[in-house]
Amino acid sequence: MLPARTLSVFLSSFAVIVAGLAVSVQSQQQPPTFSSANRTVAVYATVTEPSGRLVTDLEKDKFEIADNGKRQDLTIFANDIQPITIVILLDRSGSMRRNFARVEAAAEEFVRDMLPEDKARIGSFSNRIQVDPQDFTSSHEELIGVLQKDLQEEGPTPLWNAVNVGITALLHQQGRRVVLVFTDGVDRPMNFSNNNSSLKSVMKRAEEENVMVYAIGFSGENGPPGGGHHTPMGGGYGGGGFGRPGGFGMPGGGGFGGAQYRGNAAEGPDPGLKDISGATGGGYFELTSTDNIATTFKRVATELHHQYALGFTPTQLDGKMHSLAVKVLANGMTVRARRSYLAEKVRS
Repeated sequence: MLPARTLSVFLSSFAVIVAGLAVSVQSQQQPPTFSSANRTVAVYATVTEPSGRLVTDLEKDKFEIADNGKRQDLTIFANDIQPITIVILLDRSGSMRRNFARVEAAAEEFVRDMLPEDKARIGSFSNRIQVDPQDFTSSHEELIGVLQKDLQEEGPTPLWNAVNVGITALLHQQGRRVVLVFTDGVDRPMNFSNNNSSLKSVMKRAEEENVMVYAIGFSGENGPPGGGHHTPMGGGYGGGGFGRPGGFGMPGGGGFGGAQYRGNAAEGPDPGLKDISGATGGGYFELTSTDNIATTFKRVATELHHQYALGFTPTQLDGKMHSLAVKVLANGMTVRARRSYLAEKVRS
C-alpha cells in the first residue's frame, strides 16, 4: 500500500512506474511522470451497498484481482479522491428537444462539481458529432459557455459514432479517461454505410484503450412503462464541430433519430449502453423522469471522485486481451470494474 498521501492518477491503460517508488501527491498537485519498463495494469473500482450507497473506506486487503483466473498481488492501492479526464456527450435528437434546457442545466451542475484537477470537453451528437473546446480544460466558465452557446440543433442519433469520437479525443490523455453519454434513443446515424461504428467495435476499442464509459439513458415517453430512477446496471463484478475552426468532430452520418423519426415506437435507450458501461467498469443509469436528470449527473460525478485505484504487475505481456475479475471481500457489497485489459507488449 502506498503512503497516506497516495498516487492521484495512473498513466493510461498501463501506468509506467519506477519499482518501489513511493509517490506523495495531494489532489491539488499535477500527476507525476514515471519511467520504467515495468507495466502496471490500472483498474478503477466502484463499491456499493445493496441500497446503492457508495462505500469509500475499504482497505487494500478487502480487494482481490484475478488475471485470466489467476489471483494477482496488488502493487498499487488508493482510496482518496482521484482526478478525471472526461468527454460528456449529449444527445440532441428531436425527441430530446423539449428537454434540452434541463439536460444542459444538469450538465452544468456536473461541471460545477468538477475538481480543479479534473479536465473535460463537451460534445453533442445530432447532424454531426461536435466536441468543444479544442483542448481539454479545467475551466468551469469555458465548459459552461460551451453548454450555453455551442450545442447543436436537433437531428438524428449517431450514438456509437459519437462514443467512438469521444474515445479518440481521450487517446493522448493520461490518467482515468471517461466518456459520459446521455441519450434517450437507440443508435440511428444519418447514413447506413459500413463506415458507421457499431456497439461491438466501440466496446472493443474502449476495452483496449482503457476508457471507462458511463451512460444515462432516458426512456421518458419513448421507453417502456415503469418509473423512477434506476440504480446503475452492468459492471465488472459479476473542439468545435465538423467544418468549424479550432474544433474536433465528424459528420453524424441523414435520416433517423428523435420522436418524429420513430413514430410511435417505444424503443427507449439503446440496450448496448448497459453492455458497454458494464464491460468498461462504468455505470448505467436509466431514467423515466426528467426530474432525476440533475441528481443522476451529480451521482456520476460523485462515483468518479470516489473510486478505488487498484493496480497489479502482469506476469505475461502477450499482446492479447486478458479477462479481469475484481472481488470485494465484504458481505453484501458489489464492485464494478472493467472486465478485461490488453496485455500490450513493452514497446522499445
